[in-house]
Amino acid sequence: MKQLLNTLYVMTQGAYLTLDHETLKVEVDGKVQLQVPLHHIGSIVIMGNVMITPFLLGKCADDGRSVAILDRNGQFKCRMVGKSSGNVLLRQAQYECVRDPKRATTIARNIVAGKIKNSREVLLRGARETENQIEAESLKRAAEILAGALMRLKDADDADAVRGFEGESANAYFGVFDLMVKEGERTSFKMNGRSRRPPLDPMNGVLSFLYTLVLHDCISAVEGVGLDSQMGFLHALRPGRPSLGLDLMEEFRSLLADRLALTLINRKQIAAKDFEVRPGGATYLNDDGRKTVVVAYQKRKQDEYHHPILEEKVPFGLLPHVQARLLSRHLRGDLEAYTPFLYS
Repeated sequence: MKQLLNTLYVMTQGAYLTLDHETLKVEVDGKVQLQVPLHHIGSIVIMGNVMITPFLLGKCADDGRSVAILDRNGQFKCRMVGKSSGNVLLRQAQYECVRDPKRATTIARNIVAGKIKNSREVLLRGARETENQIEAESLKRAAEILAGALMRLKDADDADAVRGFEGESANAYFGVFDLMVKEGERTSFKMNGRSRRPPLDPMNGVLSFLYTLVLHDCISAVEGVGLDSQMGFLHALRPGRPSLGLDLMEEFRSLLADRLALTLINRKQIAAKDFEVRPGGATYLNDDGRKTVVVAYQKRKQDEYHHPILEEKVPFGLLPHVQARLLSRHLRGDLEAYTPFLYS
Protein backbone atom coordinates (compact mmCIF):
# COMPACT_ATOMS: atom_id res chain seq x y z
CA MET A 1 0.00 0.00 0.00
CA LYS A 2 1.23 3.43 -0.88
CA GLN A 3 2.23 5.51 2.14
CA LEU A 4 -0.07 8.42 2.95
CA LEU A 5 2.18 11.48 2.84
CA ASN A 6 1.23 15.03 3.77
CA THR A 7 0.33 17.65 1.22
CA LEU A 8 2.05 20.91 2.14
CA TYR A 9 -0.23 23.90 1.57
CA VAL A 10 1.53 27.29 1.62
CA MET A 11 -0.90 30.22 1.69
CA THR A 12 1.09 32.96 3.43
CA GLN A 13 1.66 35.72 0.88
CA GLY A 14 5.34 36.47 0.30
CA ALA A 15 6.47 33.05 1.58
CA TYR A 16 9.66 31.62 0.08
CA LEU A 17 10.27 27.85 -0.25
CA THR A 18 13.83 26.58 -0.39
CA LEU A 19 15.65 23.27 -0.03
CA ASP A 20 18.52 22.85 2.44
CA HIS A 21 20.03 19.44 1.75
CA GLU A 22 16.97 17.18 2.30
CA THR A 23 14.99 19.68 4.37
CA LEU A 24 12.29 21.93 2.96
CA LYS A 25 12.26 25.39 4.54
CA VAL A 26 9.52 28.01 4.37
CA GLU A 27 10.70 31.57 5.01
CA VAL A 28 8.53 34.64 5.55
CA ASP A 29 10.16 38.08 5.73
CA GLY A 30 13.58 36.41 5.96
CA LYS A 31 12.64 34.24 8.96
CA VAL A 32 12.26 30.46 8.82
CA GLN A 33 8.68 29.59 9.76
CA LEU A 34 8.72 25.88 8.92
CA GLN A 35 11.28 23.12 8.45
CA VAL A 36 10.27 19.63 7.39
CA PRO A 37 12.15 16.66 5.87
CA LEU A 38 11.26 16.60 2.19
CA HIS A 39 10.59 12.85 2.23
CA HIS A 40 7.63 13.51 4.55
CA ILE A 41 5.91 15.57 1.83
CA GLY A 42 3.85 13.89 -0.88
CA SER A 43 2.98 17.03 -2.82
CA ILE A 44 3.11 20.82 -2.52
CA VAL A 45 0.30 23.31 -3.17
CA ILE A 46 1.10 27.01 -3.22
CA MET A 47 -1.51 29.76 -3.33
CA GLY A 48 -1.01 33.31 -4.54
CA ASN A 49 2.26 35.22 -4.16
CA VAL A 50 4.44 32.34 -2.97
CA MET A 51 7.93 31.75 -4.37
CA ILE A 52 9.75 28.46 -4.77
CA THR A 53 13.37 27.92 -5.82
CA PRO A 54 14.21 26.15 -9.10
CA PHE A 55 16.41 23.73 -7.13
CA LEU A 56 13.44 22.65 -4.99
CA LEU A 57 11.27 22.32 -8.10
CA GLY A 58 13.93 20.14 -9.72
CA LYS A 59 14.19 17.92 -6.67
CA CYS A 60 10.41 17.50 -6.60
CA ALA A 61 10.46 16.57 -10.29
CA ASP A 62 13.18 13.98 -9.70
CA ASP A 63 11.24 12.43 -6.82
CA GLY A 64 7.89 12.40 -8.63
CA ARG A 65 6.45 14.97 -6.21
CA SER A 66 3.90 17.30 -7.81
CA VAL A 67 3.74 21.06 -7.23
CA ALA A 68 0.38 22.74 -7.87
CA ILE A 69 -0.07 26.50 -8.21
CA LEU A 70 -3.39 28.11 -7.27
CA ASP A 71 -4.30 31.77 -7.13
CA ARG A 72 -5.19 33.40 -3.81
CA ASN A 73 -8.83 32.36 -4.24
CA GLY A 74 -7.92 28.70 -4.63
CA GLN A 75 -8.50 28.61 -8.38
CA PHE A 76 -6.23 26.15 -10.18
CA LYS A 77 -3.51 27.66 -12.42
CA CYS A 78 -1.06 24.91 -13.24
CA ARG A 79 0.61 21.78 -11.97
CA MET A 80 4.23 20.78 -12.38
CA VAL A 81 5.38 17.18 -12.44
CA GLY A 82 8.50 15.35 -13.54
CA LYS A 83 8.94 12.82 -16.31
CA SER A 84 5.99 10.60 -17.23
CA SER A 85 5.97 7.49 -15.12
CA GLY A 86 4.20 4.17 -15.38
CA ASN A 87 4.01 1.34 -17.86
CA VAL A 88 3.46 2.65 -21.40
CA LEU A 89 1.37 -0.47 -22.07
CA LEU A 90 -1.06 0.63 -19.35
CA ARG A 91 -1.51 4.00 -21.03
CA GLN A 92 -1.94 2.26 -24.37
CA ALA A 93 -4.72 0.16 -22.84
CA GLN A 94 -6.28 3.35 -21.44
CA TYR A 95 -6.27 5.05 -24.85
CA GLU A 96 -7.76 1.99 -26.52
CA CYS A 97 -10.53 1.89 -23.93
CA VAL A 98 -11.30 5.60 -24.42
CA ARG A 99 -11.68 4.94 -28.17
CA ASP A 100 -14.08 2.03 -27.50
CA PRO A 101 -17.52 3.66 -26.93
CA LYS A 102 -19.02 0.60 -25.24
CA ARG A 103 -16.19 0.09 -22.76
CA ALA A 104 -15.79 3.81 -22.09
CA THR A 105 -19.53 4.16 -21.42
CA THR A 106 -19.45 1.24 -18.99
CA ILE A 107 -16.70 2.87 -16.95
CA ALA A 108 -18.44 6.26 -17.05
CA ARG A 109 -21.68 4.60 -15.95
CA ASN A 110 -19.97 2.97 -12.97
CA ILE A 111 -18.34 6.24 -11.95
CA VAL A 112 -21.68 8.07 -12.03
CA ALA A 113 -23.34 5.22 -10.15
CA GLY A 114 -20.76 5.67 -7.40
CA LYS A 115 -21.37 9.42 -7.30
CA ILE A 116 -25.17 9.05 -7.11
CA LYS A 117 -24.99 6.33 -4.46
CA ASN A 118 -22.63 8.39 -2.28
CA SER A 119 -24.68 11.56 -2.73
CA ARG A 120 -27.80 9.64 -1.72
CA GLU A 121 -26.07 8.51 1.48
CA VAL A 122 -25.40 12.17 2.34
CA LEU A 123 -29.09 13.02 1.86
CA LEU A 124 -30.28 10.08 3.96
CA ARG A 125 -27.84 11.00 6.70
CA GLY A 126 -29.15 14.55 6.63
CA ALA A 127 -32.72 13.22 6.91
CA ARG A 128 -31.76 11.17 9.97
CA GLU A 129 -29.99 14.05 11.68
CA THR A 130 -32.62 16.77 11.28
CA GLU A 131 -35.38 17.21 13.85
CA ASN A 132 -37.66 18.93 11.34
CA GLN A 133 -39.91 16.22 9.90
CA ILE A 134 -40.96 18.31 6.89
CA GLU A 135 -37.31 18.84 5.93
CA ALA A 136 -36.56 15.18 6.59
CA GLU A 137 -39.28 14.21 4.12
CA SER A 138 -37.88 16.62 1.52
CA LEU A 139 -34.43 15.07 1.88
CA LYS A 140 -35.92 11.57 1.58
CA ARG A 141 -37.84 12.54 -1.56
CA ALA A 142 -34.63 13.85 -3.12
CA ALA A 143 -32.92 10.59 -2.13
CA GLU A 144 -35.70 8.69 -3.89
CA ILE A 145 -35.11 10.72 -7.06
CA LEU A 146 -31.46 9.69 -6.91
CA ALA A 147 -32.48 6.07 -6.33
CA GLY A 148 -34.68 6.22 -9.42
CA ALA A 149 -31.89 7.73 -11.50
CA LEU A 150 -29.57 5.01 -10.25
CA MET A 151 -31.99 2.31 -11.40
CA ARG A 152 -32.43 3.86 -14.86
CA LEU A 153 -28.71 4.55 -15.22
CA LYS A 154 -27.96 0.89 -15.89
CA ASP A 155 -29.73 1.18 -19.25
CA ALA A 156 -27.74 4.24 -20.40
CA ASP A 157 -25.93 3.17 -23.55
CA ASP A 158 -23.82 6.24 -24.36
CA ALA A 159 -21.85 8.94 -22.58
CA ASP A 160 -24.47 11.66 -23.15
CA ALA A 161 -27.18 9.53 -21.52
CA VAL A 162 -24.89 8.87 -18.55
CA ARG A 163 -24.20 12.59 -18.19
CA GLY A 164 -27.94 13.23 -18.32
CA PHE A 165 -28.58 11.01 -15.29
CA GLU A 166 -25.65 12.63 -13.50
CA GLY A 167 -27.12 16.08 -14.15
CA GLU A 168 -30.62 15.03 -13.05
CA SER A 169 -29.24 13.66 -9.79
CA ALA A 170 -27.09 16.74 -9.15
CA ASN A 171 -30.10 19.03 -9.58
CA ALA A 172 -32.14 17.05 -7.06
CA TYR A 173 -29.21 16.84 -4.65
CA PHE A 174 -28.33 20.53 -4.63
CA GLY A 175 -32.00 21.46 -4.65
CA VAL A 176 -32.24 20.36 -1.00
CA PHE A 177 -28.63 20.90 0.04
CA ASP A 178 -29.58 23.94 2.17
CA LEU A 179 -31.75 21.71 4.36
CA MET A 180 -28.65 19.99 5.72
CA VAL A 181 -27.36 23.31 7.10
CA LYS A 182 -28.53 24.10 10.63
CA GLU A 183 -31.22 26.78 10.71
CA GLY A 184 -29.03 29.30 12.52
CA GLU A 185 -26.46 29.21 9.70
CA ARG A 186 -28.80 29.23 6.70
CA THR A 187 -28.96 32.98 6.28
CA SER A 188 -25.18 33.16 5.79
CA PHE A 189 -24.93 29.96 3.75
CA LYS A 190 -28.02 30.00 1.57
CA MET A 191 -27.19 28.32 -1.72
CA ASN A 192 -28.54 30.13 -4.77
CA GLY A 193 -28.03 27.18 -7.10
CA ARG A 194 -24.66 25.66 -7.95
CA SER A 195 -22.30 28.35 -9.27
CA ARG A 196 -18.69 27.62 -10.18
CA ARG A 197 -16.72 30.26 -12.07
CA PRO A 198 -17.01 32.31 -10.01
CA PRO A 199 -18.85 30.99 -6.93
CA LEU A 200 -21.59 33.49 -6.08
CA ASP A 201 -22.29 32.74 -2.42
CA PRO A 202 -20.36 31.43 0.62
CA MET A 203 -21.63 27.85 0.25
CA ASN A 204 -20.48 27.68 -3.35
CA GLY A 205 -17.24 29.36 -2.29
CA VAL A 206 -16.31 26.69 0.23
CA LEU A 207 -17.47 23.83 -2.02
CA SER A 208 -15.44 25.10 -4.98
CA PHE A 209 -12.34 25.43 -2.81
CA LEU A 210 -12.75 21.91 -1.43
CA TYR A 211 -13.35 20.49 -4.92
CA THR A 212 -10.05 22.02 -6.01
CA LEU A 213 -8.25 20.23 -3.16
CA VAL A 214 -9.95 16.91 -3.96
CA LEU A 215 -9.17 17.26 -7.67
CA HIS A 216 -5.49 17.81 -6.92
CA ASP A 217 -5.41 14.55 -4.94
CA CYS A 218 -7.30 12.65 -7.66
CA ILE A 219 -4.94 13.84 -10.40
CA SER A 220 -1.98 12.79 -8.25
CA ALA A 221 -3.62 9.39 -7.74
CA VAL A 222 -4.21 8.59 -11.41
CA GLU A 223 -0.77 9.82 -12.45
CA GLY A 224 0.79 7.99 -9.51
CA VAL A 225 -0.36 4.63 -10.89
CA GLY A 226 0.81 5.53 -14.41
CA LEU A 227 -2.45 6.65 -16.05
CA ASP A 228 -2.89 9.75 -18.23
CA SER A 229 -4.94 12.26 -16.24
CA GLN A 230 -6.21 13.96 -19.42
CA MET A 231 -7.81 10.85 -20.95
CA GLY A 232 -11.11 10.35 -19.15
CA PHE A 233 -14.30 8.43 -19.78
CA LEU A 234 -17.05 10.65 -18.36
CA HIS A 235 -15.77 14.19 -18.87
CA ALA A 236 -15.25 15.30 -22.45
CA LEU A 237 -11.68 15.48 -23.68
CA ARG A 238 -10.32 19.02 -23.99
CA PRO A 239 -6.75 20.30 -24.29
CA GLY A 240 -5.26 20.78 -20.83
CA ARG A 241 -8.32 19.38 -19.04
CA PRO A 242 -7.59 16.65 -16.44
CA SER A 243 -10.60 14.61 -17.55
CA LEU A 244 -9.66 11.39 -15.75
CA GLY A 245 -8.90 13.31 -12.54
CA LEU A 246 -12.34 14.91 -12.83
CA ASP A 247 -13.89 11.49 -13.45
CA LEU A 248 -12.35 10.03 -10.32
CA MET A 249 -13.30 13.07 -8.24
CA GLU A 250 -17.01 12.44 -8.87
CA GLU A 251 -16.95 9.47 -6.50
CA PHE A 252 -15.44 11.58 -3.70
CA ARG A 253 -17.25 14.93 -3.94
CA SER A 254 -19.91 14.09 -1.38
CA LEU A 255 -17.56 12.30 1.02
CA LEU A 256 -14.45 14.48 1.02
CA ALA A 257 -15.98 17.88 0.17
CA ASP A 258 -19.73 18.16 0.72
CA ARG A 259 -19.86 16.45 4.11
CA LEU A 260 -16.80 18.35 5.30
CA ALA A 261 -18.31 21.68 4.21
CA LEU A 262 -21.52 20.91 6.11
CA THR A 263 -19.57 19.89 9.21
CA LEU A 264 -17.49 23.08 9.21
CA ILE A 265 -20.59 25.24 8.80
CA ASN A 266 -22.80 23.43 11.29
CA ARG A 267 -20.06 23.46 13.92
CA LYS A 268 -19.49 27.17 13.24
CA GLN A 269 -15.83 26.57 12.37
CA ILE A 270 -16.34 28.81 9.36
CA ALA A 271 -18.75 31.75 9.20
CA ALA A 272 -19.61 34.76 7.06
CA LYS A 273 -16.49 36.55 8.33
CA ASP A 274 -14.32 33.95 6.59
CA PHE A 275 -15.38 35.11 3.10
CA GLU A 276 -14.81 38.13 0.91
CA VAL A 277 -17.13 39.30 -1.84
CA ARG A 278 -15.57 40.71 -5.00
CA PRO A 279 -17.12 43.08 -7.57
CA GLY A 280 -19.73 41.18 -9.54
CA GLY A 281 -20.64 38.96 -6.60
CA ALA A 282 -17.74 36.49 -6.70
CA THR A 283 -17.43 35.02 -3.19
CA TYR A 284 -14.21 33.44 -1.99
CA LEU A 285 -12.75 32.24 1.27
CA ASN A 286 -10.34 34.74 2.79
CA ASP A 287 -6.93 33.82 4.21
CA ASP A 288 -8.30 32.70 7.59
CA GLY A 289 -11.11 30.75 5.97
CA ARG A 290 -8.76 28.90 3.64
CA LYS A 291 -6.48 27.93 6.50
CA THR A 292 -9.40 26.56 8.50
CA VAL A 293 -10.67 24.50 5.56
CA VAL A 294 -7.22 23.15 4.64
CA VAL A 295 -6.50 22.02 8.22
CA ALA A 296 -9.88 20.28 8.43
CA TYR A 297 -9.36 18.63 5.03
CA GLN A 298 -5.97 17.28 6.06
CA LYS A 299 -7.47 15.85 9.26
CA ARG A 300 -10.30 14.28 7.30
CA LYS A 301 -7.80 12.50 5.07
CA GLN A 302 -6.33 10.79 8.14
CA ASP A 303 -9.67 9.16 9.07
CA GLU A 304 -9.93 5.49 8.13
CA TYR A 305 -12.54 3.51 6.22
CA HIS A 306 -12.86 -0.25 5.87
CA HIS A 307 -12.56 -0.83 2.14
CA PRO A 308 -14.83 -3.74 1.11
CA ILE A 309 -12.61 -4.89 -1.76
CA LEU A 310 -9.26 -4.67 0.04
CA GLU A 311 -10.89 -5.88 3.27
CA GLU A 312 -8.73 -3.59 5.35
CA LYS A 313 -8.83 -0.08 6.79
CA VAL A 314 -7.63 2.62 4.45
CA PRO A 315 -7.14 6.35 5.25
CA PHE A 316 -9.58 8.53 3.33
CA GLY A 317 -6.60 10.31 1.79
CA LEU A 318 -5.54 7.06 0.09
CA LEU A 319 -8.95 6.15 -1.32
CA PRO A 320 -8.38 7.99 -4.64
CA HIS A 321 -5.12 6.04 -5.04
CA VAL A 322 -6.94 2.76 -4.34
CA GLN A 323 -9.60 3.55 -6.94
CA ALA A 324 -7.00 4.60 -9.50
CA ARG A 325 -5.23 1.28 -8.98
CA LEU A 326 -8.49 -0.66 -9.38
CA LEU A 327 -9.13 1.22 -12.62
CA SER A 328 -5.66 0.43 -13.92
CA ARG A 329 -6.17 -3.28 -13.10
CA HIS A 330 -9.41 -3.24 -15.07
CA LEU A 331 -7.76 -1.55 -18.04
CA ARG A 332 -5.01 -4.18 -18.01
CA GLY A 333 -7.64 -6.92 -18.02
CA ASP A 334 -6.99 -8.14 -14.46
CA LEU A 335 -10.50 -7.14 -13.30
CA GLU A 336 -13.67 -7.75 -15.28
CA ALA A 337 -15.18 -4.37 -14.34
CA TYR A 338 -14.24 -1.15 -12.59
CA THR A 339 -15.94 -0.98 -9.19
CA PRO A 340 -16.51 2.59 -7.97
CA PHE A 341 -16.01 3.70 -4.39
CA LEU A 342 -19.28 3.24 -2.49
CA TYR A 343 -19.57 4.81 0.95
CA SER A 344 -21.92 3.34 3.51
